[in-house]
Amino acid sequence: MNDRTALIREALSLSPVIPVLVIDRTEDAVPLARALVKGGLQVLEITLRTPNALEVIQVLAQQVPEAVIAAGTITTPSQWASAYRAGARFGVSPGLTPALIEAAEHMGMPLLPGVATATELMTALSAGFECFKFFPAQQAGGVGMLKAFGGPFPDALFCPTGGITPETAPDYLALPNVACVGGSWLAPKAAVQAGDWGAIEALARQACALSRPR
Repeated sequence: MNDRTALIREALSLSPVIPVLVIDRTEDAVPLARALVKGGLQVLEITLRTPNALEVIQVLAQQVPEAVIAAGTITTPSQWASAYRAGARFGVSPGLTPALIEAAEHMGMPLLPGVATATELMTALSAGFECFKFFPAQQAGGVGMLKAFGGPFPDALFCPTGGITPETAPDYLALPNVACVGGSWLAPKAAVQAGDWGAIEALARQACALSRPR
């Protein structure tokens, strides 16, 4: 296991849920992150879906050092490099391209690549990756698909993301090849807009209490 794989494995083990966050207003970033961390969720994925995403990553890396900031929705090497310069600890991609595989040899931070099929998983494993985002989880076969992956790919570790809810998360977390799940329900838009950080902290505590039998 190399250092980058070890960092990803450690990050995925910190809590049962990684919040997947789309932050429209930079001023919301710090109180939102602090509420989630106070509720027990240390790893936060900031998606590169807004014009201010890199600024948000930079602000959080500087002002909320207790959080492990991941940059999500990375699809190109340039995004990967920009997220690293902004202060992200690791990247998350919905897939894996030859360009990303090539960039992995010299990039300064690790990547959690997305897979949805056995062929994609084999390609990623052969490129040296061991930990994966299973995406879109529900649409790609859900719990049943991950169970099927367990036989031929016993060393692959997953963070399923996409369509997962507090009700379905325990079914994923019960699988031995699932370290955690990604969820977008931790930061409801109405609560963020209202600055109701107490409600978000409560959601984080509930997420931390989700069963993860081992």
